[in-house]
Amino acid sequence: MEQELDRERYARHIALQGIGEEGQRKLARARVLVVGVGGLGSPAALYLAAAGVGEIGLVDDDTVSLSNLQRQILYKEGEVGMPKVACARKRLEEMNGEVKVKEYFCRMTASNAASLISGYDLVVDGTDTFAARYLIGDVTAQLAIPYIYGAIREYDGQVSVFNLPDGRAYRNLYPDEEALLSMKRTETGVVGVLPGIVGSVEAAEAIKVITGCGTPLSGKLWTIDILTMQSYILSF
Repeated sequence: MEQELDRERYARHIALQGIGEEGQRKLARARVLVVGVGGLGSPAALYLAAAGVGEIGLVDDDTVSLSNLQRQILYKEGEVGMPKVACARKRLEEMNGEVKVKEYFCRMTASNAASLISGYDLVVDGTDTFAARYLIGDVTAQLAIPYIYGAIREYDGQVSVFNLPDGRAYRNLYPDEEALLSMKRTETGVVGVLPGIVGSVEAAEAIKVITGCGTPLSGKLWTIDILTMQSYILSF
């Protein structure tokens, strides 16, 4: 039996043409998996919970460190050393008690990716390696599950949406896997607000895909440079 809609909590969504009551019910029925609850996953998960997504899964094998707190807004100083998924679950449930949150304290791998992803309607990417993105991209494509992609570096970010009907896949955007995986990974900085911006855009794209409002970034790559505040949408 479907839970009664909390019209007071979601009044600002219900008032929107394009979402309304039916869109809010779609959010309540939706199951979204957030892979990586760091810089990108923090704002994405927070806004999805606030929006009333019915079930949110969190995948991460990391613990909170002091250096995370400059940008990973799910966490507090007192949680340093604790599993991110446990802290994130507590925070999301405190924000919205109607949302069911599942935690998976593990790294997504080739052996568990399909079992983790198959129970969800949509995947939001909070990872930070090409290997993880190819894995998510391949498995979601095989399962025909929409994949909301986001990435950041220093002052730049990008977002796209894959696997929609007649849409594009991750490999259409980045076909040369060998070249990308062979790139030497170096630790670089990132300005703290950037993942907040990009992760919020990922959440917005997830809400659009779930409710059917607006035009998702399918076959398009949104980019932003926060030093200049220039943003572009590129077709591919």
